[in-house]
Amino acid sequence: MIRKCSLEEISDGRLYDVNDMVKAYCNECEGCHACCLDMGSSIILDPLDVMRLTSASGKSFEAMLNHEIELNVVDGLVLPNIKMNNNACPFLNQEGRCSIHESRPGFCRLFPLGRYYEGDGFKYFLQIHECERAGRTKVKVSKWIDTPDIPRYTKYINDWHSFQKEVQEILKKMLQEEKEEEARKLTILILNVMFMGIYDEKQDFYRQFDNRLDKVRELIAVRGC
Repeated sequence: MIRKCSLEEISDGRLYDVNDMVKAYCNECEGCHACCLDMGSSIILDPLDVMRLTSASGKSFEAMLNHEIELNVVDGLVLPNIKMNNNACPFLNQEGRCSIHESRPGFCRLFPLGRYYEGDGFKYFLQIHECERAGRTKVKVSKWIDTPDIPRYTKYINDWHSFQKEVQEILKKMLQEEKEEEARKLTILILNVMFMGIYDEKQDFYRQFDNRLDKVRELIAVRGC
C-alpha cells in the first residue's frame, strides 16, 4: 500500500537492514493484542501469506473468503486482506493470542516495522506511532520478521512489489484510454493466477510463485497490455 507521508512523520528517522538491531521487541506481546483489533482492511496479504494461511487453516483461499479474508482495491489492484470480525482478527483466540502465530501474515511479522522502497530494493523502518509497547528492547530485524531464507524472501518481496508497480502503470494507461472493462478483467486475471488455486506447501513456494508470475506476465503480453 502506497503511503503519502514523509518518513520523518512516522519513523525514528533511521533505515535498517536485516542484520541491524532495532527497538521493536515487546516481550512477545505478553498481555497485549492491540494490533489484532480495529485494523480495518490494512492487513493486506501477498501470495506467501495465502499459502501459509491455507496450510494453517486447512481451507482453500476461496473458502476463507467466507469468513477470514475479503477482497479490496489497493492502489488499483484487487488484493486480499484479513477480514476483521467484530473489529477483531478472525485468528485471535479467546485468550487474546494469535491462533496461527507460526503461519501469521508478513504484515504481522513485520509490525511495527515497515518497508521503505528505494531503487531496486528496500530497507526497514520503525513506525513509532503504531505500537505503544515497542521501542523498549533491541532485536535483530531478521529475527523479528521470523522468516526462513531471508535472501530468497527479500527477492520475493522485491519481485512482488515490482510486479505490482508494473501493473499499476498498465492500469493507469488503460483508464486514461477509457478501457475500464479491460482494466477490471486484468485485475481479476492477476487475482486468479496469483492467489486462487492451491500453493503446494510440500513444494518450494518461491519456485511456484516465479512460475505463476511468469504465467501472468505471459497472459498480460498476449492481451497486448
